Amino acid sequence: MGILEGKNIVITGVLTDQSIAFHAARLAQEQGATVLLTGFGRSLSLTKRAAGRLPKESPVLELDVVNQEHLDALADGIRAHVPTVDGVLHSIGFAPQEALGGNFLHTSWGDVATAMEVSAFSFKSLAMACLPLMGSGGSVVGLDFESGQAWPKYDWMGVAKAALEGTSRYLARDLGPKGIRVNLVAAGPIRTMAAKGIPGFDSFEQVWATRSPIGWDLDDPEPAAKACIALMSDWFPSTTGEIIHVDGGVHSQGA
Repeated sequence: MGILEGKNIVITGVLTDQSIAFHAARLAQEQGATVLLTGFGRSLSLTKRAAGRLPKESPVLELDVVNQEHLDALADGIRAHVPTVDGVLHSIGFAPQEALGGNFLHTSWGDVATAMEVSAFSFKSLAMACLPLMGSGGSVVGLDFESGQAWPKYDWMGVAKAALEGTSRYLARDLGPKGIRVNLVAAGPIRTMAAKGIPGFDSFEQVWATRSPIGWDLDDPEPAAKACIALMSDWFPSTTGEIIHVDGGVHSQGA
């Protein structure tokens, strides 16, 4: 038996088979889970294509996490496939180009608000949309990036990740009495489609190449995906409000 045997898992953010979310979906199936994916807009076709590359093709539900109608309809959409939800993976982040690339002092509130809503507030929105199906408890996991320091050109996305971390702690507080654990996986940089949209991504590559005590493979999303699977299993029954770093140890090292 796998560590997710009999569980139903909802995974967002699968665009290609290079993403952490895709490998989390694959591993979840291999560990016995039934997996449902979400996508939206122009990326929906990419999600459906990726779903076909999984060991077992997963249903794909349309979900824009900043669209309240989509959020309100999510539980019914899930019920069409499974009766309950045991785990949720939030793999969603976005900031307009004006909020990245060294423009920190001149970014407008509108662009900052977009980054905050999509990358941080949506964690709460997704959890609440799935909550009606999590009556027996479960696990909500989000993908994070180290926000304890300022990174070159990451700008307001870094601020949004800090907000995500705060959101996870308050969700852990308020959902804990319902038996729901809330944790984040702070992954090191991976060469994914999302990474291509970050100006100066090569600067992250240089940091990880020189500061990871155990080394870091920018082309291997599986270590972070494995952490997500572990947190959604029953092997972390008393862990909540935590940030699990899967970054080769870079977060622990000085300059």
